Amino acid sequence: MIPSAPRVLVVLPAFNEEASVVGVVKEVRAALPDAGCLVVDDGSRDRTAAVANDAGAAVLKLPFNLGVGGAMRAGFRYALQNNYDIVVQIDADGQHDPANVPELLAALDTADLVMGARFAGQGEYEVRGPRRWAMRVLARVLSRVAKSKLTDTTSGFRASGPRAVRLFAEHYPAEYLGDTIEALVIAARADCTIRQVPVAMRPRAGGVPSHDPVKSAVYLGRAGLALVFALIRPKSTFQVGSADA
Repeated sequence: MIPSAPRVLVVLPAFNEEASVVGVVKEVRAALPDAGCLVVDDGSRDRTAAVANDAGAAVLKLPFNLGVGGAMRAGFRYALQNNYDIVVQIDADGQHDPANVPELLAALDTADLVMGARFAGQGEYEVRGPRRWAMRVLARVLSRVAKSKLTDTTSGFRASGPRAVRLFAEHYPAEYLGDTIEALVIAARADCTIRQVPVAMRPRAGGVPSHDPVKSAVYLGRAGLALVFALIRPKSTFQVGSADA
């Protein structure tokens, strides 16, 4: 499924992450010295792009904020244009540990998409209230869609193999929650194999969290809508060539 010596690109979607992105880039370069590192500056108003470039990352600067989905689609297209086989998504806020990436890469031997799961036996990360209920429901539904046990369907810590990279370069969704929930449905309906490995989440190294109590209160409804819209789209929309094409 994967070439014997695949080229790996680590993509960090970043929006106003000047305070943390340098540390993450340095960790990526230390943990994965042979991998490329791309920071997609998603219309930041601070010096995210400048400090990422100074830290040694390649930088793709978007003219305005598209959200994680739009930034990642740009990252997948960059990977294809520069002959990378695998794309690893890591948050620029420092919550994902690049030291876990080799475990995700190893799991790609039997999968097209590997999730770094926060609720699979490692770490002490907790979610409460409506978001917790929503994530449990989503995990059950998407496990059935993917035909694989998934406990953390909104994780942004992921590794995509060659087939998923080609699929996501064309179809990665940009809507709210689309980059997590809808992307999983797209992968499953394109007959990609999805797996997860347990990882521990770290506290943010800087910046401002993307969720607040008000947003969390409506998370369940939005997540449900994202799932419904993903499921009603025709399966034929998401077909790609074989992994060897």
